[in-house]
Amino acid sequence: MGFDRMSPLDASFLHIENDVSHMHIASVGIFEGPQPPFPDIMDMVESKLSLVPRYRRVVRHVPFELGRPVWVDDPHFNIDFHLRHTALPSPGGEAELRKLVGRVMSQQLDRSKPLWEFWVVQGLEDGHWAVMAKTHHAMVDGVSGTDLLALIMDTSPEPVAPNPVTWAPESTPSGARLAAEASVELLRSPYEQMQAARSAAAVPRQAMAQLREVVKGMSAMTGLVRRPPLSSLNGPLGPHRRYGWASTMVRDIKVIRKELGGTFNDVVLAAITNGFRELLLSRGESVDRVVRTLVPVSVRARDDRGRAVGDGTLQNKVSAMFAELPVSIADAGERLHAVSSQMEGLKESKQALAGEALTSMSGFAPPMLLALGMRVSSHLPQRNVNTVTTNVPGPQVPLYVCGRRMLKAYPYVPLAGQIRVGIAIFSYDGDVNFGVTGDYDTTPDLDVLCRGIEDGIKQMQKATG
Repeated sequence: MGFDRMSPLDASFLHIENDVSHMHIASVGIFEGPQPPFPDIMDMVESKLSLVPRYRRVVRHVPFELGRPVWVDDPHFNIDFHLRHTALPSPGGEAELRKLVGRVMSQQLDRSKPLWEFWVVQGLEDGHWAVMAKTHHAMVDGVSGTDLLALIMDTSPEPVAPNPVTWAPESTPSGARLAAEASVELLRSPYEQMQAARSAAAVPRQAMAQLREVVKGMSAMTGLVRRPPLSSLNGPLGPHRRYGWASTMVRDIKVIRKELGGTFNDVVLAAITNGFRELLLSRGESVDRVVRTLVPVSVRARDDRGRAVGDGTLQNKVSAMFAELPVSIADAGERLHAVSSQMEGLKESKQALAGEALTSMSGFAPPMLLALGMRVSSHLPQRNVNTVTTNVPGPQVPLYVCGRRMLKAYPYVPLAGQIRVGIAIFSYDGDVNFGVTGDYDTTPDLDVLCRGIEDGIKQMQKATG
């Protein structure tokens, strides 16, 4: 066909983006030295591009917004524009790397090219080097992005010789063709909706059960109408970013959950709760409140993860729950119990299912209205949610690039609306790393939050005895 159309959710990440909210996700990998020759890294990446077709495709908008944007082959694709080479100033420590990450992530991806970049960074201390992998959220969500990371890299220290694949772009469809096909889809959508209703009617018990669960989830979301107290966590954003991280180990979290209860994710959220508690206290703000966070939830089936990467259809399959972090609780054990009880209730309330249903319904909305709605909503005051925390389980085996082992991996989450701080959690090879993004102008104290997260883990460890 020559193109594939974005899903409603994928398209929304394009429409949310503006001059201050750049909707790319990223990871920062630190590798053992010495750094391989840059041409070898380029050959390795280029040999894998045939496995992920979107890395050679650009966004094309349908005339008059008659349909959602599409991905088409880039006739001028040049990998030199996507693989960058840079170096840290001496001494090449964590502070210098975090500053570089913040600067690179402040730059919006070029819409005229495929929406990804790889930055190879030399000059880290101890002879290490790094890779920053930056991809637009319209291309891939966090879970399929993890699979993509494993696909690009090797699982063996013995480097696999690159196998160049000849590639030729398909012809670019004309605007008239895109408009015509979009018009056909607009006519077809009500028919498809009717067909779905008929199918549901054929199995009324199953349909009613699903409907009840969605309604249950939507009723649980009505609590979002209650706006949490105003704080410095929300407000207008600038175009620049700060970046920091906190770290712990998988085994430490497993010990805590075994001794104190809760799930792996509950322990992570309890640690983050302490981070926000310490941040608010350091700013002289009251902690007699909650910090409401959006928690993305993957609705991708387990057997769909590998297939999504293999056939190149890396569209987003995420929903969301909304948790209230109890920053008023000083005791680590009580804090974890409160988080655990709440998360169990949210799962029972089917919030994520309701979010997925709302997202699916947007697929039947005229794309022009969807585009307009996302653009308008990104400019409205959004203080009902204070932050976003996303937890993505990564590979628990070492990964390699050109025979060099990846030692650490830190995630990056974008900021949008009026959310000034966001946290992504990524587990890799026994480590759990929290990547913390902050608005540059309003979060000069981002390190307070990062250290507070690590202190939260230590407090829970102490509570286990």
